[in-house]
Amino acid sequence: DFVIYDQDDQREVIKKAIQDVGFDPKKYPPPVVHGAISGAKNQLMTIRDHALQRASLFDEVVNRVYDRYDALLRESHAVDFDDLLLLPVLLFQRHEDILRRYQERYLHTMVDEWQDTNRAQYMLTRQLGGLHHNVCVVGDPDQSIYSWRFADVQNVFDFERDFTGARTIILGRNYRSSQTILDAAHKVISGNRQRKDVRLWTDKGPGHALVLSEAHNEQEEALFVAAEIERLVREEGGHYADSAVMYRTNAQSRAPEEAFVRAGIPYRIIGGLRFWERREVKDVISYLRVVHNPHDNVSLLRIINAPTRGIGQRTVDGLSQWASASNVPLYATIQLAVTPDGGLEEVSEGMPTSPRPLGMSRPSVPRQTLPSLRAFIDTMSTLIEFSKVMDVVTLFDQIVAKTGYRDHILAGEDGEDRWDNVLELRSVASEYQDLGPGDSFSAFLETAALSSDLDRMAEEGPDAVTLITLHQAKGLEFPNVFMIGMEEGILPHQRSMDDPAQLEEERRICYVGMTRAKERLFLTMASHRASSGGPRAFSRPMGGVPSRFLADIPRELTVLPAATTSPPRQAPISGFRQRENHASHAAGAGIERIAPFRTGDHVAHRTFGEGVVVACLATPTSDDFEITVAFTGKGVKRLLANYAMLEKLV
Repeated sequence: DFVIYDQDDQREVIKKAIQDVGFDPKKYPPPVVHGAISGAKNQLMTIRDHALQRASLFDEVVNRVYDRYDALLRESHAVDFDDLLLLPVLLFQRHEDILRRYQERYLHTMVDEWQDTNRAQYMLTRQLGGLHHNVCVVGDPDQSIYSWRFADVQNVFDFERDFTGARTIILGRNYRSSQTILDAAHKVISGNRQRKDVRLWTDKGPGHALVLSEAHNEQEEALFVAAEIERLVREEGGHYADSAVMYRTNAQSRAPEEAFVRAGIPYRIIGGLRFWERREVKDVISYLRVVHNPHDNVSLLRIINAPTRGIGQRTVDGLSQWASASNVPLYATIQLAVTPDGGLEEVSEGMPTSPRPLGMSRPSVPRQTLPSLRAFIDTMSTLIEFSKVMDVVTLFDQIVAKTGYRDHILAGEDGEDRWDNVLELRSVASEYQDLGPGDSFSAFLETAALSSDLDRMAEEGPDAVTLITLHQAKGLEFPNVFMIGMEEGILPHQRSMDDPAQLEEERRICYVGMTRAKERLFLTMASHRASSGGPRAFSRPMGGVPSRFLADIPRELTVLPAATTSPPRQAPISGFRQRENHASHAAGAGIERIAPFRTGDHVAHRTFGEGVVVACLATPTSDDFEITVAFTGKGVKRLLANYAMLEKLV
């Protein structure tokens, strides 16, 4: 007679436990504390075990909350999901007679995806199989990529030690990928030390070579992917659903989404929302819109309590009703509510409102809410003043800092991934930074509005390209796989750089992505990736340095985009190779590189329309030319000749 609390229930109990032991949930966010307690339970750590290894103030907080949280669960005759593993293990440890009863009941124990098990699951398996020793597990340590969910790859290696006499059966035949893809993936994963060497083979034949593509920036990278997918559909009679674009973090979906929308390619996002629909993206844009136009009631209502400021819904509803009845903008209504003895003409400077008629009542709000409303208005007023002298990127930084939005994001569930989305939005803003204050602000908001509308218009049907993170792709397969962002700081991720174990997991993530491809595998990077720049708090991967995993792939298994047919041939160039070779290669071994366009040439682009070439320069990092074109109505764009597919007009 116990109940199982779901995640929402657990968070409520955690929040109460934090308060009960005298801590502030704002300083110690419930999702973060809950994650630490969940991790402890997955590692079979009771409250007493956790208390023995306290190493920091946070550990002390977690231990006290853990104790109170457990007591609250027991008071409610409730358990959480982690208890469903921890409590049976503890029960079997303390009561051998009960363990024996279950051992006699279950003669065989079989476990799939063994590499994804945590320590609690490992111990439960040992306990149940401890009598008959009829235990069969299936797993691949090269595909252990969920340590952030407390999966422990060490379980694979401990199995043979703890189950003496265990027989290992190698499942080396692969029914999915071509031999070229398997050989390349094997070379990549062989760089890990913590693994069992298994050489996969297939009878499908060598297949196509891996295509390595280095674009100038993330937009060109996305255009290349879109063009290749269109080519595969057009020339080989394939379907959009045959192709998947995979990436390390959710934020990377923006550029291919934009390219697909403009090219009319249907696509679907797996396991998430389209970029412009994501909550944190819409929140920051709403802040920018209110700063740009305080009359924007829809945006104001969205951000007035994001992050939470103690402004209750009843207060907001009351202010909205007063504003509507008095024909006064909501922002001015809040100003009036927090400004003693102020008339509307005083509190809404620069806003086309009428003076408050004599005798009009003032909006009333609860006394305890006044400080929060006043702080909100003070912050927004400061940001409005900043907007008059700051470009959009500098203003962006001020908004996420002064409103506390960055801390709010990072303290929540999936905080780092959501913060990556904010940084990706910032990189879009950086494209308008050179326009200066005012103009950069307006241009960015126009782009955000248009992109959001185009996003909603994008097709999604049964025949659509799949956009998916590498973690979510595990277990899936596609004829054509495009792995984008193959750069240091992205894959491997910058957060793994100082941890050898995490670097090994990043290599496994790369391996998983490569082995999702059945026929064709495209690995792409950008030599210039938009950077958030600015303060250290807003830093992000710069891009431009090829992923170390690419250096492990034998050159004879790869080709450049111009030659994607089999049999594999050696890729002769590219920034994927050692950077020190670029200077000598750029010289072309004495062969003159002829520019495909001249300044003044009239050209046409399938997306940007017609334009005039401003410059055409050889790139220092590959056999390509960077073309600067002024497009009619689209502005100045920088494109790479190999991917832009520009048509010279007579």
